[in-house]
Amino acid sequence: MARILITSGPTREYLDPVRFLSNASSGRMGQAVTAAACAAGHKVTVISGPVALTYHEAARVIDVTTTEEMLEAASLEFPRHDGLIGVAAPCDYRPREAATSKITKTGEPLVMELVETPDIVATLAEAKRPGQWVVGFALETEDAHFRALSKMEHKECDLMALNGPAAIGKETTFLDLFARGAGHVGKLQGSKREVAAELIKLIEKRLIETRVRDGHSP
Repeated sequence: MARILITSGPTREYLDPVRFLSNASSGRMGQAVTAAACAAGHKVTVISGPVALTYHEAARVIDVTTTEEMLEAASLEFPRHDGLIGVAAPCDYRPREAATSKITKTGEPLVMELVETPDIVATLAEAKRPGQWVVGFALETEDAHFRALSKMEHKECDLMALNGPAAIGKETTFLDLFARGAGHVGKLQGSKREVAAELIKLIEKRLIETRVRDGHSP
């Protein structure tokens, strides 16, 4: 049994009190991974952005809204867990300054400066202790394999799961899996529930069991 931290869903970055930047992530993959990890007997904490779904009853759920809130919660929780599965799709940009009141139409173009939000997976991976592991997710629309491999190395992930925009909001998905030092290690396709169950098995085999054999007990 391992202690697994999962991030799930989108985040929101508010432009004003009623409008925000976000993405189309539904949280269904995070929900499926959570259920699979719980079913396998692991102790699971989920840090979730705003979603219209519920997570497995055995999981502890922490609700957040913004990318910085997700990073803050994850930074507090990660030291108490054996590994991270970063399924969330945090918003990559936020306004440099959010308006304090609703932005009204003027008939003119609206110019707003955006700045990057922190990279949650990379930040946590940089701080991992010996024996901890990190699994990242990458959604790419072009040069997918190259970019997934680059992200895996840059973010210091032990595994990277690559998917595409066709899976957003759908019941099914397709993952290409890459392992650090081994390259492409498999493909998973089917319902998100089926794919999540196979992903947890792969994580158990390649990361959890290996760490235990190396003396890093969960």
